[in-house]
Amino acid sequence: MGVKLVSQILASRPNQKISDIQVRSDHPVYIHTERGVEIIRELGIITTDQVIKMATDLYGHTTDFTSTLDGAPEKVLSTLLTSRKVLDFACQLGDTQLDHGRVRLRVQMHLSESGVGFTCRVLHQKLPKLKELGIEPFIIERLQELVQGRQGLGFVTGQTGSGKTTTLAAMIDWLRSNHQRHIVTVEDPIEYYYDNLTGESGQGSNEFQASPSLITQQEVGRHTDSFSAGIIQSLRKAPHVLLLGEVRDRASMDACLEAAQTGHLVLTTLHTRGAVKTLDRILEFYPKDMHHSILNRIYTTISFILSQGLLPGFNGRVLITEYLENNSLNVASGIRFYDGSAPSLADAIRQHGNLRWDDCLKDAFRRGAISEEIYRNNLMQM
Repeated sequence: MGVKLVSQILASRPNQKISDIQVRSDHPVYIHTERGVEIIRELGIITTDQVIKMATDLYGHTTDFTSTLDGAPEKVLSTLLTSRKVLDFACQLGDTQLDHGRVRLRVQMHLSESGVGFTCRVLHQKLPKLKELGIEPFIIERLQELVQGRQGLGFVTGQTGSGKTTTLAAMIDWLRSNHQRHIVTVEDPIEYYYDNLTGESGQGSNEFQASPSLITQQEVGRHTDSFSAGIIQSLRKAPHVLLLGEVRDRASMDACLEAAQTGHLVLTTLHTRGAVKTLDRILEFYPKDMHHSILNRIYTTISFILSQGLLPGFNGRVLITEYLENNSLNVASGIRFYDGSAPSLADAIRQHGNLRWDDCLKDAFRRGAISEEIYRNNLMQM
């Protein structure tokens, strides 16, 4: 029932990029699109019994249930939700014709004042190319150069729904298609799968050419206990590149720094907007008396910070970015001696080869892509 509902919603709006589906007891179904939040009126009001049956159906499609748990899906789901209050899982729908037959969902089932509900994040499997994301061409060129490096730490940051995971996946896809690397990912959940075949090996041949790179993908909860544990365990797999889905705590930040300082390229995300806020967030993981030593480690390991946001525009959402590359003594110094004063680092962002958020925002406004209200409400004002 849940699988049918999701497939029906996606098929009914093929020209809209649906990012989330919201189902609540005694409420209509809502979806998130580029236009905002929309009600699926034709589905009517969803009862509590229907919500439970839908969530049970989706949970029956998870790897966790089919491989590790005993008992009927209804019983397992009820027991877990009662004990945890919130239940997160991922599943894949194989019976839809969208995205070449593969749509994955990240599902959170939860309790609230309205009763039982769940939210589905739609993880489309069609991986776009870097040049299709709307990122400035000069930034794409720099990112392609930097991900070939033998060590360093790169951040793609932004709020939930800003496309961080897609950008990182596109970077990994470009790297693995063009260079020989062992790439290990630690994700929660795995959102994009990388085909190890890149195309036909020769004209008129039915054989396919393997990707130059090997990718080992791991999911937190299924293949490793945590992000930090996954990174530490990955170091014994002889990786060149490590992708960490998100830095959530000090342990995972420590693991990223250690990996980057021992000869690995580490790519990860933070829920921050802009380079300054990214440094602030990193320092928040540590007590104040450690900030000096942490900045000494960071300024020698950080390769870049790409911050992005998707803002409402007149013709769909508009990508706004800020880009800081650790490419000069001024940038390195701005990071090393950062004291919470935004202007000191903002000056470094103005150096050649970087892009300020406000400049990108102003350009979008001047070319008529966003309204004046959106422009003014999203200025960083540094």
